Amino acid sequence: MVVRWSCLLPCILALIGCSRITGSPALATGASIQSDSQTYNFETLYRFTNPAGGAIPVGALLGLNGALFGTTYQGGDGKPGSGVVFEITSSEEKVVHAFTNSKQDGKGPYAGLTDVDGTFYGTTQEGGEYGLGTVFSVTASGTEKVVFSFNGQDGSYPRAAVIDVNGLLYGTTYYGGAYAYGTVFSITTGGSETVLHSFKGGKDGALPLDNLIALQNTFYGTTSLGGVSNDGTIFKIGASGKEHVLHDFKGDPDGAQPFAALTDVNGVLYGTTYEGGTHNLGTVFEVAGGKEKVLYSFAGGDDGASPYAGLTLLNGTLYGDTSRGGGSDNYGTLYTVTPSGAEKVIFRFNGGESGRVPYASLTAVNGALYGTTLFKGGTIYELSP
Repeated sequence: MVVRWSCLLPCILALIGCSRITGSPALATGASIQSDSQTYNFETLYRFTNPAGGAIPVGALLGLNGALFGTTYQGGDGKPGSGVVFEITSSEEKVVHAFTNSKQDGKGPYAGLTDVDGTFYGTTQEGGEYGLGTVFSVTASGTEKVVFSFNGQDGSYPRAAVIDVNGLLYGTTYYGGAYAYGTVFSITTGGSETVLHSFKGGKDGALPLDNLIALQNTFYGTTSLGGVSNDGTIFKIGASGKEHVLHDFKGDPDGAQPFAALTDVNGVLYGTTYEGGTHNLGTVFEVAGGKEKVLYSFAGGDDGASPYAGLTLLNGTLYGDTSRGGGSDNYGTLYTVTPSGAEKVIFRFNGGESGRVPYASLTAVNGALYGTTLFKGGTIYELSP
């Protein structure tokens, strides 16, 4: 079954905003989890319970100068609760900027932030001059401005973070471009944007959801749909805009619908798919020498299922999270996976203090991992190996 992302997000928002917690008792913060010879400490740092402080932290966190910075898709005191940029220090949260959904501001930041010489850059899915999304900048003190407003032909509804390569920002849009299937773009910090590639759908791929990664002057990314089987693609593109599809996903036993960005480990790329694999519950895969191989297929039940997030490298180990699975509660997991495909669930979310529905990729800061959940406004947590 192919899930159309435009329908999937409203369903997720309805689930996390309206469901009642019926799982096991809340886990006390500071709990230790033993996984074979490794002990992990899990701690919930912050719960988004006040809508004015933001709600639903979809994007990955950014660690800088002892603080965590991020965005929420909803909440804030800007009309009508259009999301915020926030800072977390010592379990205290501060709203850096509340979006207002105006022509001079964005709405609904879906991705995390990128630091460029002390100024943060990000994207909003909506808002701006044409209502089709923006690239914005914001300082830690809260000075925010729209750097660029998408108009459709140059892309629309960006859901990915931008990345900084030598002072030039690169990113993707989910829709828009010449064929309405999304784009790859570059933009200066002064707001001069160039469309490098417009996805054509079909064999070319369609609807990129997450950010690019840069490797040896080439950018790599995924599209959530498109390809021969319409199950998504892995692509590469040069700074000149020449694009090439490296792999078409084919469902079972291959993966389907790669939502997340890729992770580079010594020239080998690793990633996840939301569906496909042996159980149609998602996969972990690698790309080496231009060839893709499924390393692990999620099984559901006590195992994880349906990863939105990609993988994060810490101390030679790849970590990830799944939005579902992890036992009868089905509230999601944290897991490790080796390059040979040995997967291990190291934590199962219970819907109480620990939260529910982990979504964003983990962020490694000073030997610890930080992530978010979405249920009931969401949480920020720390995992210390």
